[in-house]
Amino acid sequence: RGGRHIRQYGRVLSAGFDNEIVHDLREYPATLPLHDFYDALDATEITSGKRDYVNGHTVINSIQTITRLSNEEFYRLYGQSTDRGLVFTGVTGGEGPLVAMRVVTPTPNAVVLHGIEADDLWEHAAALAEVDGFSLATSTRDLDDALADLRELA
Repeated sequence: RGGRHIRQYGRVLSAGFDNEIVHDLREYPATLPLHDFYDALDATEITSGKRDYVNGHTVINSIQTITRLSNEEFYRLYGQSTDRGLVFTGVTGGEGPLVAMRVVTPTPNAVVLHGIEADDLWEHAAALAEVDGFSLATSTRDLDDALADLRELA
């Protein structure tokens, strides 16, 4: 059990990030349907994107990511593939992550805003996701439980 945590920490560090920014970064052994990814997060889809699958996930602290990372560093959050789910934690309205997605190319297959109910989402969030072609969802599931289930997918 401890070895898995050490390997995960090594992946985050080798990508050049500390654990204040990246909670988890994993690749999946096979393509995963997006609904399975959402199930692990108990996520509610707000709008669907152009692709309905993911090949990995990255779970990041929203404020730390937006305030500390350059465009180039942000791109490294994608790991081996942009065909992934990007989970922003500590979200209060969704403005920051959605604006960040507008200036970063390419975009992931899915973005999950963690810590916010669908009803509290910024009014322009769905429209921005649709313009950029990624699926958008929200989740309020306990982060540690969600991370444990996401790790089971990898």
